[in-house]
Amino acid sequence: MAKKSMVEREKKRERLVAQYAAKRASLKEVINDQSRPMEERFKATLKLAELPRNSSETRLHNRCQLTGRPHAYYRKLKLSRIMLRELGSQGQIPGLVKSSW
Repeated sequence: MAKKSMVEREKKRERLVAQYAAKRASLKEVINDQSRPMEERFKATLKLAELPRNSSETRLHNRCQLTGRPHAYYRKLKLSRIMLRELGSQGQIPGLVKSSW
């Protein structure tokens, strides 16, 4: 089980990313538009830098939905390898059969 503080920090980042997504997208559109004047693009760059760092989507990290484990994460199932093995052994994941002999 991951530390609760780390899981909560990740949830906070997810909220910030959702909150600022539209604003960040519009500023990036202005910055990447070559037809706009350089001053306007520079001002947009400064506004983008003023936004919270945790509102950037690249700061998000995948975590297991059940345990919060950040490593060995299966994107398709949103689980870590350990929980995948446990749930597979219990027969709770459709189509997954853990071999044992």
